[in-house]
Amino acid sequence: MKIAIVHDWLTNMGGAERIIRILHQLFPDAPIYTIVYNKNNMPKDFEKMDIRPSFIQNMPFGVKKYQSYLPLMPIAVENFDLSEYDVILSSSTACAKGVITRSDTVHICYCNTPMRYAWDMYHDYVRDKGTFVRGIISLLMNYIRLWDRVSADRVDYFIANSNNVANRIQKHYKRESSVIYPPVDTDFYTPIDENEDYYLIVSRLVPYKKIDLAIEVFNDMELPLVIIGDGSELDKYKSIAKENIRFLGRLKDKEVRDYYRRCRAFIFPGEEDFGITPVEAQACGRPVIAYGKGGALETIIDKKTGVFFKDQSVQALKEAVMYLEDYADQFNKEIIRNHAFKFSTKRFEEEMVRLIDEKTKGALSS
Repeated sequence: MKIAIVHDWLTNMGGAERIIRILHQLFPDAPIYTIVYNKNNMPKDFEKMDIRPSFIQNMPFGVKKYQSYLPLMPIAVENFDLSEYDVILSSSTACAKGVITRSDTVHICYCNTPMRYAWDMYHDYVRDKGTFVRGIISLLMNYIRLWDRVSADRVDYFIANSNNVANRIQKHYKRESSVIYPPVDTDFYTPIDENEDYYLIVSRLVPYKKIDLAIEVFNDMELPLVIIGDGSELDKYKSIAKENIRFLGRLKDKEVRDYYRRCRAFIFPGEEDFGITPVEAQACGRPVIAYGKGGALETIIDKKTGVFFKDQSVQALKEAVMYLEDYADQFNKEIIRNHAFKFSTKRFEEEMVRLIDEKTKGALSS
């Protein structure tokens, strides 16, 4: 049985790329088809994989400005010749699920989310654009949205990364899906006995993550906050932050783990489809203060492994931080860590292999 893996793009290491790494470990002979591959930004182990990028890789600024080629991405994935494969495993937040396969090929899509900027976040995306640009985007996204919906029918079986995403798949694609939570390396992210007083954010610094909300709250409360990560809003956030807030940029995984282990609590102010970082923090035994919507509702137990705030306002987040300040002793490291095992890498591997074997009628075990 010949297997191929398809992924939107390999340009930075994140939760979706960790899934690709694990799928490749499970099926090491499977080539990886992707729209673009930036090996300079990816871990060294990816260089040993058989990665096959699309023609966009060779377009002007195709690797660094690949998002500008969104109108060509449907054509790029449809041009992948997958006719020799019996099983396609796609990992998609955008176009990867739209590949064309033989009628007898089994296509299983692990969907991190239906395309956000075409559906749920479309109006957020165009809100600050001028009239002319907004008009161009509306025409483009109408085409993308139609293709996205039609291409969903090319998938034989959907896997959602959360019940939250399963609901979106049902809403936008009218398709049922199985839920398999993403993997978190609970063997790597472990607790220690040392604690410090700072709060922690680990995130890309982009608008929808709502890091500015946390900065405003911690400016007012004058509590120590450490922010790890970079992004388009870094300079803006630095300009509004007071001295109690430190920006550390991008760090290696071991350094991030050290900050997870010692923080008073992890702050998660945005809405995510799933959200890996709150689970990594919990694997280190630390409670999470999170906006009570989206994937956080599936990964955090209110008043047991963290605290929810109900709306993205300064007052709501401030009250959640004050609650943790007052009741920090009620959060038990062992209980929090045990909850994180629900999202372990071993569990992900077992569930994925079981489902793939089931959908390929036992071909993996024969």
